[in-house]
Amino acid sequence: MANSQKRLVKSRSGLRMISIDEKIASPFTKEEPPWVPDNACSHCQNIDCQIKFDILKRKHHCRRCGKCFCDSCSNNLIALPRMCFVDPVRHCSSCVLVTKKENEFFDRHIKNLLSGGQFRLHADESNTNPGKIFSCLLSSDHRNLTFEGDIDTQENIRIDKIEAVQIASAETDQQGNLIGTGIAIRYMNSLGNTVMLKMEVENGSKRKQSMTWIASMQKAFKLVQDSKSTCSDP
Repeated sequence: MANSQKRLVKSRSGLRMISIDEKIASPFTKEEPPWVPDNACSHCQNIDCQIKFDILKRKHHCRRCGKCFCDSCSNNLIALPRMCFVDPVRHCSSCVLVTKKENEFFDRHIKNLLSGGQFRLHADESNTNPGKIFSCLLSSDHRNLTFEGDIDTQENIRIDKIEAVQIASAETDQQGNLIGTGIAIRYMNSLGNTVMLKMEVENGSKRKQSMTWIASMQKAFKLVQDSKSTCSDP
């Protein structure tokens, strides 16, 4: 998303680069949590620590969960792109593990989705253009799946309107792992109707990239669903 559509804000947790309008924010981001009030926290909230705070043992807040911890239990400083922080921020020992997993998505899988994959429509009676070959990729603002090529009847799919993502077909690689060669995406279209789009990886030079795209799409869907189902992480 262009910088002109974002603004720099300062909160108690640090500097964040956020969308000017929440309606155009990336579905992969989430709001920072409120902090546990200082007067409501007399001990470190790490159940394995619970040291009492005093003038020497200061309390610190995890930027991801907002809970209070001593310095030893919250001295992890890492990037938190999901909450749009500009600089690395303080994490408790539990939250740092969650953020590290998510950062792999932002560092690698977002790039895969933006690069796109080459597919053909799964040929069954529900398709109006069976066998049509096209490219599917994530839009630059991360809000839509867009389509390029011989598939002019397919509208963009809003990421936040996707209801299910499933592997439609798979094959085994040299290490014995199953990798997706087809994907089914169920989503709500602009008319409010539920639609199923089935895509198969097209053979050719982009086959490996397309299979990688399917794996990244699964992770993207899980990230968005986790955001919808939980108000905050532990």
